[in-house]
Amino acid sequence: MKDVMRAAMAVPSLRIANMEYNRKELLHHMNDASAKGATVLLSPELSLTGYTCGDLFASEFLLERVKEELCTLVDAAPDNMLIVVGAPLELNSHLYNCAVVLCGGKILGAVPKTYLPTYSECDEERWFTSGRELTASQMTIGNHTFPIGTDLLFTAPDGTVVGIEISEELRSPLPPSVHLAIAGAEVILNPAASAELVGARNHRRNAVIQQSTRTRTAYLYASAGPDESTADMIYSGHSMAALCGSLIAEKDPDKIAGNYLLVADLDLGRLRYDRRHNGNFSDCNVRPADYRRVAVPFAVATSDGAMLNIPSHPFVPQNDVKKHCEAIFEMQANALARRLSIFKEPKLTIGVSGGLDSTLALLVADRAMEILGAPRTNIIAITMPCFGTSKTTKSNSDSLMEKLGVTSRTIPIQNAVIQHFYDIDHDLKDHSVTYENAQARERTQILMDVANKVGGIVLGTGDLSELALGWCTYNGDHMSMYGVNAGIPKTLLRKMVEVLASDKYLIVADTLTSVLATPVSPELLPAQGNDSIVQKTEDLVGPYDLHDFFLFWAIRYQYRPSKIFKLARIAFGDTFDGATIKKWLGVFWRRFFN
Repeated sequence: MKDVMRAAMAVPSLRIANMEYNRKELLHHMNDASAKGATVLLSPELSLTGYTCGDLFASEFLLERVKEELCTLVDAAPDNMLIVVGAPLELNSHLYNCAVVLCGGKILGAVPKTYLPTYSECDEERWFTSGRELTASQMTIGNHTFPIGTDLLFTAPDGTVVGIEISEELRSPLPPSVHLAIAGAEVILNPAASAELVGARNHRRNAVIQQSTRTRTAYLYASAGPDESTADMIYSGHSMAALCGSLIAEKDPDKIAGNYLLVADLDLGRLRYDRRHNGNFSDCNVRPADYRRVAVPFAVATSDGAMLNIPSHPFVPQNDVKKHCEAIFEMQANALARRLSIFKEPKLTIGVSGGLDSTLALLVADRAMEILGAPRTNIIAITMPCFGTSKTTKSNSDSLMEKLGVTSRTIPIQNAVIQHFYDIDHDLKDHSVTYENAQARERTQILMDVANKVGGIVLGTGDLSELALGWCTYNGDHMSMYGVNAGIPKTLLRKMVEVLASDKYLIVADTLTSVLATPVSPELLPAQGNDSIVQKTEDLVGPYDLHDFFLFWAIRYQYRPSKIFKLARIAFGDTFDGATIKKWLGVFWRRFFN
């Protein structure tokens, strides 16, 4: 995929001030990353020397060897990678803590650290000069002349823009990555040396996630490992990658680690959509001309995306499922309670079919009445059996209404629909769309009229997935005064009912289990002799697992169908083959735009 970047974070084995050894270890991880398809490699702060060299940073011998080993590393490094190596560089008698960028047999540039921590275990101002004033400068090492300064952006032919900030700069009141992102940087690389303290990992992780959110970037962080000197502190070897507020990859979140390579795919299409969608970037006053653009000789975002972590059910929370589902349920119920609170006596009508959608809507109505302190009998729940109603769904409807203590009514609509067919001259044996929609419209008419009679509103039950596919009847079940499920897709709705059955609504747990086991169906065509449901929605429009996946990526990030197809192949693995995904993706796109 042309907008997916495979990046690697390396924490090599290290010997303090042994540049030859460190260069060989860096090269080993570079080759490993290249073999794994990475086009970007980030190593820790001062990775060529070690972060804890102390007063050795002032050694002429050390600085000369840094230059020699950098030149050797440039010549040996893979040509198809953008590589960040940490090294001390001397310019005009000032020593800078730099992130040196290597690519294609060249040193593309060096970015000096601006904010030098000098507190607690840190004493960087003892050795280094801030790069704050270092702009529009260049330096030469061996045969390599390159720009050095805090004003560098590295731009690839595919449009990917990379910026660099170093270690503690992330935690400053105004991190350089803010300006870099506004000026166009999509990827922020942070070579770091972060000491291990109790609670530091969560703080570090949260800082990376938060900054990727604020800047809408892919943020990569690689910290010095335990091979650093332990005279004062031990170093964490903590590396991670975040994208627009989501943690994409992390090495051993609860362990100190060293001598490893962490590889991840990052979908830059997500952050590009977020930037287009949010106008804050264009409103911020940073001129791109303030930065020097350094050309990267090859495209860096060309990964096949095989390492992307793509959940097959993107609408369903990946963590704390129970907590999130209950929170959504409370939002639904409180919103409905607010809508009903304008009435002197809050009342509503709801059609109960025994299916998933109406079941969740009924539970939401029950909770809303509880919030308002109103009797459950103010819920007028109506089941309206017709040609396709099965014994199972009718039984589920009756059981729910009885156990919840709502006002329940059964109003068969078969005779009314037959009369309507007679009036419009429609053959009862013609099971066309007219046959189906007439039933949906008759049910809506009953709900509306009863709502008028009792002085209440009609509660809509249809979900987001049905609305997206047009799987509802115009002037029928798509109409209501308040639709509590309109923002809930089918896969999430199913999970919510499961959660409610396991805790809050144990009184109807058996019935909810039966509802969950019943195939999704509009039940508009006559049941077979054995009372089995003949009209299964997923046989007609396709699996909701796929459609909700398509819906998420089409709406949340507005991806093109070809990319959604590739993501679906990754997410569903062997569950659905390519031909099946392609078939239903075509159905989704046709129905969605129709």
